[in-house]
Amino acid sequence: MGECGESGCSPPPAGDQRSMADQDAAIASSLGKIKNKLIVMSGKGGVGKTSVSVNLAIALAKTGARVGIMDVDIHGPDVPRMLGFEGLLDVTPENKLSPMKYSDNLTAVSIESLSRSRDDAIIWRGPMKHSAIRQFIGDVEWGDLDYLIIDAPPGTGDEPLSVAQVVKDAKAVIVTTPQEVALADVRKSINFCRIVKMEILGLIENMSGLACPHCSETIDLFGEGGGEKTAQSFGLTFLGKIPIDPELVKAGDAGISYQDTHADSAVTRAFFEIAGRIKEKSAQ
Repeated sequence: MGECGESGCSPPPAGDQRSMADQDAAIASSLGKIKNKLIVMSGKGGVGKTSVSVNLAIALAKTGARVGIMDVDIHGPDVPRMLGFEGLLDVTPENKLSPMKYSDNLTAVSIESLSRSRDDAIIWRGPMKHSAIRQFIGDVEWGDLDYLIIDAPPGTGDEPLSVAQVVKDAKAVIVTTPQEVALADVRKSINFCRIVKMEILGLIENMSGLACPHCSETIDLFGEGGGEKTAQSFGLTFLGKIPIDPELVKAGDAGISYQDTHADSAVTRAFFEIAGRIKEKSAQ
């Protein structure tokens, strides 16, 4: 994969280009070393999907699982910022991209880590996105993983479709908020998964209540229980609720681990409980 800029990514040098068959083999080899592939989706933006992806990956890694994050949100790649990454990806002696290391158990790859500047606009049509996602799998030295968390952009467009086509055993984790407008959109994500025959591992309700800092009463800013009701109505597993904590936003903006600085918080406990349910379902 070449360097990325305002008009897209330049192609790799001619000598590095491989046939489609070679890349198919590389993709199959890479995926064969990954036990569980989870695509984190949302029906609309603004539901905290990337924050859920990152913190779910951190929680799984803290339980001892080997985890990778593949950021396929081509136009809004926020994973590197939330993990505090800077700079470009390294290349291994085998001419593969080396994921950035967050901890002994967690690595990540994002289009931003191939761009000259964080502020470069990626102006791509569908085929280029599809090609990039193939390269994120086949051209990256992921190694042996227990989980690959794929952070997709909101909606049911090119990127989730490409993941469904390339990672055929991927399972979906759908993120929503309790409010009805978000639930209406998440139902589209559920139907998308059914159309492309992607198994849905479960649904997560994010931004599920704010504890008042003065009286500790829960304030339901976005309604209550909508995510769980939607899961029940579609016969899906409800993986859990994540409450609102402004400190989680601050940690993400600063690129530091909320779970390290707020180990005893309700949000951290929620992520560990959800990680535990995902591990249980993955073992079934």
